[in-house]
Amino acid sequence: MNAVAQQTNLYLEAFAQFEKATAGDGGAWLHPIRRAAIARFADLGFPTPRDEDWRFTNVAPIAGTAFRLAGEGGAVPGPEALTPFAFAGIACHRLVFVNGRYVPGLSAPGSLPAGVRVGSLAEALRADRGLLEPHLTRYADYHHDAFSALNTAFLADGAFVRIPRGQVVEAPIHLLYVSTGAKVPLVTHPRNLLVADEDSQATIVEDYVSLGEGVAFSNVVTELVVGESAVVSHYLIEREGRQAFNVSTLRSQQGRSSSVASHTVLLGGALVRNNVHPVLAGEGGDCLVNGLYLATGRQHMDNYMKVEHMGPHCGSRQFYHGILDGQSRGVFHGRIIVHKGAQKTDAKQTNRNLLLSEQAQIDTKPQLEIYADDVKCTHGATIGQINPEAIFYLRSRGIAEAAARALLLFAFAGESLQRMKVEPIREHLERLVRRWLPHGDVLEDAR
Repeated sequence: MNAVAQQTNLYLEAFAQFEKATAGDGGAWLHPIRRAAIARFADLGFPTPRDEDWRFTNVAPIAGTAFRLAGEGGAVPGPEALTPFAFAGIACHRLVFVNGRYVPGLSAPGSLPAGVRVGSLAEALRADRGLLEPHLTRYADYHHDAFSALNTAFLADGAFVRIPRGQVVEAPIHLLYVSTGAKVPLVTHPRNLLVADEDSQATIVEDYVSLGEGVAFSNVVTELVVGESAVVSHYLIEREGRQAFNVSTLRSQQGRSSSVASHTVLLGGALVRNNVHPVLAGEGGDCLVNGLYLATGRQHMDNYMKVEHMGPHCGSRQFYHGILDGQSRGVFHGRIIVHKGAQKTDAKQTNRNLLLSEQAQIDTKPQLEIYADDVKCTHGATIGQINPEAIFYLRSRGIAEAAARALLLFAFAGESLQRMKVEPIREHLERLVRRWLPHGDVLEDAR
């Protein structure tokens, strides 16, 4: 038996123990779904580069590691350890999860508008089946995706957010997921259910960070349900340690005339896979898929976008920028699928990349699949280096070469950052990007 098959069996054994442990969690209606998901994972196995959707990414480092399911009762960091992850200048409704489990003592949901729910999914499983059952596990496709199947099988905790009809949540909802170092590799399966009813508005931030060293695997699934005329901004920030693995899936379902902006910033991790799958199901919906990925060393960052237009008169825009240094590798695989009934679709997809070293590599694959005859769709991708003429121009104005390079790189990254409209979050991300950039300290000193 090879190493991957052995680890697959470990997941099956872990599920048997997990099922016993969750027998009284209040989610009895979920047990058949969990069993179906683990059976589907056993059938699918981990994807390989022979699978077209994983053509450029080898998950053998994940599949071959004997991860242990993170449990309750581990060490919890003090509040001061989380200070660097707060957004300056803005109050948030914050939920903190340590190794996948909600920690009330570190969280600060704050005062919320009437009827708004922001809390632990585990608690909602015990008390709010009527709110969860119509949506939970109904959208993320665990039948065809092994990582979604694994997450669904081990579904236990995460965030549950519900914005009732007509309510506006002014402050961002900050979901902070903290991985702590451990002597053995740990895996967590956070599951987030975010429901925005008709005419509601909210900003939600998923933030994945590490404290300490250690091998960890975050396998995340978020289901975002957006009702008619609702407006939601969703941010994913991934800045875990260099021994971390992160596979995240955002599956959004949009109703009539709804608007969703999905923003992603990838900075950390050894191997990261970012799946974004919006479905514009209702007429007149709008979707922005915007991202920035920065990799160095031997980091591998894979962005898989699948935008499905099902309703007519919908618009979508995809803008992803990558900066790759060292021996890192980036991937952008973007698909726009326009279904038969989605007439008057307007879709655009753009991927731009800068390579800072000869060893850095990017694989980009934009795709259009159009089954309607009255649409406007475009796609394109570019790969380049810093323009030497621009460097020369800045140097001729008295700017040192290191500062000139940092300015040009920040301007390139800034095209993605400027699409992020919540100012304190954008400024927070701008600081993270400046710290990452080669000679970015020059930009910090100039502020």
